[in-house]
Amino acid sequence: MTANLLTLNSSKTEFLLIGLNKPLAKINNSSLTTTHSARNLGFILDEHLTFSDQISSVSKSCHYHIRQLRCVRPYLDTKTAAAIATFIVHSKLDYCNSLYHNLPKSQITRLQHVQNSLARAVVKAPQSSHITPILRFLHWLMITERFENKLLSLTYKVLTTTQPSYLHNLITVQPPRSTRFLSLVTLARPSTSSSLLRMLV
Repeated sequence: MTANLLTLNSSKTEFLLIGLNKPLAKINNSSLTTTHSARNLGFILDEHLTFSDQISSVSKSCHYHIRQLRCVRPYLDTKTAAAIATFIVHSKLDYCNSLYHNLPKSQITRLQHVQNSLARAVVKAPQSSHITPILRFLHWLMITERFENKLLSLTYKVLTTTQPSYLHNLITVQPPRSTRFLSLVTLARPSTSSSLLRMLV
């Protein structure tokens, strides 16, 4: 920062350590002042990467917009209501949603409840109505399907364009084990000593 003639604004700076309970407990007993969560590019990271604070924030914001949508819903046709839902609420649910992969089911369920409430608001269905046919009518993927689709799309882009390079360098395509599945692409899991993990540390 000194080399670029920049000054650190301590009032806008937070120090977040991410890790397991025992190592963090040792560090938190030191003289360092840390925070339990911090916002980066609109996404809230917590010290254990549970994303609980992030999901709570997203749920609160989405439910506010769903209530507003319910107020104006009688004056909208279904297509317009669905478009508003997609632009205002789904965009929040989809933002950085690939980070939700492999979270506990209880956390994912919280986001699914938000989408269910949104879908019922769009079609003017009561809260007790079964959600599956409503989602099919709207052609909406469920929350887990949405971030799996994001991951698959990103992986396909990396494989076909080799960009971004920092992700492409982590991917190793394994040859198919059987000639019956020549079209099947199998990727090797990146090692924990990968350059990306070293960069993050």
